[in-house]
Amino acid sequence: MSTRPATDAAVEQAYREHWSRLLALLVTKVRRFDVAEDALQDAFVAAARVWPEQDVPANPAAWLLTTARRRVLDRIRREDNDRRRLPLLVTGEIADEEWELVDGSIDDERLRLLFAACHPALSADARAALMLRFGAGLRTAEIARLFLVPEPTMAARITRAKAKIALAGIPLRRPTAEDLPDRLGVMLKVVYLLFTEGYRATSGAQLQRPRLAGEAIRLGYLLGELLPGHDEIAALLALMVLQHARRDARVDREGRLVLLADQDRTRWRHDEIARGRELLDGLGPPASEYHLQALIAAEHSTTGDTDWPRVAGLYAELERHTASPVVRLNRAVAVAEAGSPEAALALLDGLDSALPANHQLPAVRAELLARLGRRGEAAAEFDAALRLVGTDVERAHLRERRASL
Repeated sequence: MSTRPATDAAVEQAYREHWSRLLALLVTKVRRFDVAEDALQDAFVAAARVWPEQDVPANPAAWLLTTARRRVLDRIRREDNDRRRLPLLVTGEIADEEWELVDGSIDDERLRLLFAACHPALSADARAALMLRFGAGLRTAEIARLFLVPEPTMAARITRAKAKIALAGIPLRRPTAEDLPDRLGVMLKVVYLLFTEGYRATSGAQLQRPRLAGEAIRLGYLLGELLPGHDEIAALLALMVLQHARRDARVDREGRLVLLADQDRTRWRHDEIARGRELLDGLGPPASEYHLQALIAAEHSTTGDTDWPRVAGLYAELERHTASPVVRLNRAVAVAEAGSPEAALALLDGLDSALPANHQLPAVRAELLARLGRRGEAAAEFDAALRLVGTDVERAHLRERRASL
């Protein structure tokens, strides 16, 4: 019996769990994004080729790091110019132990990488994209979906950002508290985008990527340690912690999607909900996008019935702050749950051009049309959503809803 499917799954799992950690280590040692990324990508290609023949190693991360390091050294030896730019590496003055996967040092180097990626010399979108690619390990296609742009556009944006870091000589160093205010907005945005991909994956077999969401929360706490008492950091942390606390109930034991109203609330992490509420209680009146979203998450985390009119009102205020089409979409859901599917359907008008590749828009429209008894139109919208959906879990849910018509 072939071991290829199991091996492919192991390589994919290693990518999800270790890519960003290994890349952070490589970049901070080599000081070049292109060399580090190419070497690590070669290591994963080698894993896909070798592991089926030799079995998956007991420590996949160490195997990948060793392989990538060899690729780095091979390339450096071939590039005379780089010998002058990387004397420590070429002369062997970077000791073997500096390449070891020690969690504390990896955390520090990941922070250095994220900090360099959000340098003011780069545009805000380029900074965010670079941090997600190299700090969080998201694929270019995943980042493109988060930014609602085509994949080639995002690939070009990341390439330009890497080149600018090299040309500008942007240093890779750990940030201080004095450094953070000028870069905090971008870092918070990226942490939240990272959490969003973990909370609701844009592609793959699973609805959630809990380790990725947990990593975003860890980075949020790290920022809080560097800049204590900052309300915007606390608001984002509250939002993420409250949403993450429901992870165990969002899919059933067979891996099927479970909507909020049907979730088994005994499976929520109530200690985390208490922590999120504690963070919220320490804040003043809502003054930021993250604060408003955290208040919405708190409403969704109550053990009783959700106060949908209040949620709809919070979304309306959030839309005034952001003018975001995704916020409008979520507001429509809240308005429908509050008892006004007709008003909710009207809120979706004009969103197709803003969210052309977002499967949730036709999915929400389909649900609203079904509630209004317009089953033929609902079926067409479900079909449109099925053409766009990225995860197997949501695809199965949409098919089930489509069949129920």
